[in-house]
Amino acid sequence: MGRYNVDLLFRAASELVEMKVDVIFASSSTFVEAAKQATKTIPIVFSNHADPVGLGHVESLAHPGGNIAGISMLLTELAAATRIGVLWNPATPSHRSALKSIEAAGEKLRVHVQMVPVLTADEFEAAMSTLKQSSTEAFLDVASPLTFMQRARLAESALKFSLPGMFGYRQSVEVGGLMSYAAGNTQLYRHAAVYVDKILKREKPTELPVEQAATLELVINLKTAKALGLTIPPALLARADEVIE
Repeated sequence: MGRYNVDLLFRAASELVEMKVDVIFASSSTFVEAAKQATKTIPIVFSNHADPVGLGHVESLAHPGGNIAGISMLLTELAAATRIGVLWNPATPSHRSALKSIEAAGEKLRVHVQMVPVLTADEFEAAMSTLKQSSTEAFLDVASPLTFMQRARLAESALKFSLPGMFGYRQSVEVGGLMSYAAGNTQLYRHAAVYVDKILKREKPTELPVEQAATLELVINLKTAKALGLTIPPALLARADEVIE
C-alpha cells in the first residue's frame, strides 16, 4: 500500500453519504477525518482512534458532542518511549499529537529521540538505514494504516538492518517484528460493533461516551530476538501476554 490519497478517501466517504447509509465505520483518525469532512449528520463510529479529542473529532471523551463516537487507543500517551528512533506517517492525523508526547518524554528523560517520517512502504529501508547510520539502537513504530497493511515488509526491513522494534500491532510481531504493546485490533473492532448497533437502534453519537481501550497486550517474538542477538529478560517474558517461539 502506498501513500494515502486524501481526495480519494473523501470521495469514498462522499459516496457513502450520497447512498444515505445509516452509519459510517471509520476505524482510525485517517478515515474519520475524511468522513467528518463528508458529513456532519450521519453517525461515524471509530474503533482505534489515537487522539479523538486532540484532533477535534469529539469535544471530550465523556461528551463527544457531535456525530462521531467510538473507542480510543490513546496512542499519544502510549508513544512516550525513550532512547529510540521513531517511524511516523505525516499522512496520519493523530501522529502529530503522538510526536509531541514522544518529544516531551525525550526531554524529560534527557535522551535522544530521532523522528523519521515514512509516507510509503518503499521508504522503509531508507528509514532503517537512516536510523542505523545515526547509531540508533531501537525504534518505535507509531501505528498507522500504512504500517499495519505493510507490516511484513516493515518487520523484514527492521531485521535486515538489525534494529529491534516496538510495533503498534501484535500482527506485526506475528510476521517477524520483535514486540508490541497495544490494544488488540480484533477486540476493538468487535467493540466498535456495539456502537454501530446502538446507533442503528436510534441512540445518538453525542450520547455515547468515547471509551478507552481497556486491555493492552504485550507480545514478544523470541525467534526475532534470537536473530537480532538479543536476550529477553525472564521478568519481561513472564509479563508477556503471548510469546512467539
